[in-house]
Amino acid sequence: MSQNNNKQDADNSQEKVRVNKIPFYGSVIGIITFALWAMFFTESASSLIGKALTWISSTFGWFYFLAIFVYLLFVIVIALSPWGKIRLGQEHTRPEFNIVTWAAMLFAAGIGIDLIFFCIVEPITQFMTPPVDMGADGDAARNAIKITLFHWGLSGWGVYTLVGMSLAFFSYRHGLPLAIRSALYPVFGKKIYGPIGHTVDIAAVLGTVFGIATSLGIGLIQLNYGLNHVFGVPEGIVTQVVLAVVVIVFAAISAVTGVEKGIRRLSEFNMLMALLLMLFVLFVGETRFLLNALILNIGDYFSDFVSMSFNTYAFDQPTDWLNAWTLFFWAWWIAWGPFVGLFLARISRGRTIAEFVAGTLILPLSFMIVWMSVMGNSAIDMVMNGAQEFGQQAMDNPGSAIYIFLESIPWAGLTTIVVSILAFVFFITSGDSGSLVLSNLTSVLKDPYSDAPAWMRIMWASIIGLLTIALLLADGLTALQSAVVVTGLPFAIVLCLMMLGLFKALRVEGLKQKTSDANLPSGTRVGETGQNWTQRLHRFVSFPDHEQCRKFLDDVAMPAMKEVESALKERDLDVSISENRDADDEFMSLQVDLHEAQDFYYELRPSKYSMPSFATRSAKSGSTYYRVEPLLAEGGQGYDLMGYTKAQVIEDILTQFERHMHFLHAQRIQPGADTNLFKPGNK
Repeated sequence: MSQNNNKQDADNSQEKVRVNKIPFYGSVIGIITFALWAMFFTESASSLIGKALTWISSTFGWFYFLAIFVYLLFVIVIALSPWGKIRLGQEHTRPEFNIVTWAAMLFAAGIGIDLIFFCIVEPITQFMTPPVDMGADGDAARNAIKITLFHWGLSGWGVYTLVGMSLAFFSYRHGLPLAIRSALYPVFGKKIYGPIGHTVDIAAVLGTVFGIATSLGIGLIQLNYGLNHVFGVPEGIVTQVVLAVVVIVFAAISAVTGVEKGIRRLSEFNMLMALLLMLFVLFVGETRFLLNALILNIGDYFSDFVSMSFNTYAFDQPTDWLNAWTLFFWAWWIAWGPFVGLFLARISRGRTIAEFVAGTLILPLSFMIVWMSVMGNSAIDMVMNGAQEFGQQAMDNPGSAIYIFLESIPWAGLTTIVVSILAFVFFITSGDSGSLVLSNLTSVLKDPYSDAPAWMRIMWASIIGLLTIALLLADGLTALQSAVVVTGLPFAIVLCLMMLGLFKALRVEGLKQKTSDANLPSGTRVGETGQNWTQRLHRFVSFPDHEQCRKFLDDVAMPAMKEVESALKERDLDVSISENRDADDEFMSLQVDLHEAQDFYYELRPSKYSMPSFATRSAKSGSTYYRVEPLLAEGGQGYDLMGYTKAQVIEDILTQFERHMHFLHAQRIQPGADTNLFKPGNK
């Protein structure tokens, strides 16, 4: 494991980011080829892709049902297992974003404009044209919301969670590139850096570009309708092209400002706006009815979840309905898995697996249940009370549904403006997070903590915009939407391999923790033996400054490392010592190259902390103090070496080295063991 993997903020590094040529040029060629085909041969493209979609749905429909449930079950089992305590990053890493900001970005990237588009259309459609006869209006209404929640609930988010968890684990804990190929390392080994990895990454890029372009295209048509409805802006291709240009310009600006500023703030804004709109509809509508319906819908969803997950309607299959809804949604979630999963990984460094799974499943689900129940039940109630024309128009012209619905409640002018703003900002958040993900996928980054440069994010935002505009002009969005769904099948297989790879890696991780715990000295902290009690007392009630830490590193730690280096070299081991005195990245490290096995890595790094209130008066002359904490390949160990003698530092290094050798032994004797797992230097 390279020592640079412990770096917390790679933005300080000036190392140049390179374009990953094969994924980049392969993706660009694929985008141009498809765009030209869809633009100039629109009918034949739509026909051929439509046939492929029908064949996949009829032949592999059962597989989609099974796979979606297995993905969800897998991530839940992993989170509830002892592996759930493993951190997505090194042990000393902590989350970059607070829970509210994190939830907002989950919400904006994973749902986006579809939140507005489907919240009225799907409940109305499932109510008026259900897959099977549901009898009375009350039963039909319950079934409509239950199906809607099923399509937007746990099942789809299980896909995003699997991809995000896998990528964050392999990248932030083991230093592999933040790319789809990294999750397949335990399965294919070094081959992920060849044609297999390139193919997977190109497929991920194409799925991301096509998926975002499709959503933008459909959403722009809806936004155009809203602007015409509210402000009289003319409907037509010219307006839609102008809107696309404006959206992409703002998306590029947001992407350039980075996750911490642009994407974060827009996501928080949109979550707040959506929440206020939902509460407005709840309290100006039939509040008591909507709250009763919400509780009923929650019960229906959870009580029937397993049966719905396996309901393929085998004896009287509504094929057209399945293709248009459940199978379409399952393939759509899978096809968007690389994009959203990689973005979730990017914003989730430092969380434990259990925290990540709980957050990505529970937080979006909670909002979606309330949102779809309040909006959907309000719309269905209108239809049940005589607004049949509204229901039919919502199905015939989905882009108009939300605006026509808002006309039926007070302050229609204000709420339609809010929806238009929501749609516009959702476009931006989809475009900026998409361009960031695409840039990272097609770059060779310094390390998993850094992002591609601004010019590359602008370029990908422009490519998305140009593709959207081209297909709007050529009426090729239908072919593009179907193509995204067709790509869901091969990526569903990739997800199965990701589960296998993650399971193998977590077994090794668990074994490493088990052997480390079993090898801990009994009754005393590593390195404390041989130190009398007064020395120990002085050491842990002292609060050294930076200069004292540097002196300790120079006079004690470095000589200790050199003695260990000399002794190991005498035994023909390949050992190297590195050090950096840069104030922003100060460390010294010892690394033992163990050839095909995972290297041993030991680093000492001064860490600054706030002075505690109980410190002695002499120590309180400063507001901070320093600790010298060991870091291994898996992260910080959480104890302080300041005040150790050279012999005690040597003992600490050897104890950690012994632990590592014990782990490698235990790994070798495991059935099907791969001692080359996460071997550094293969990237």
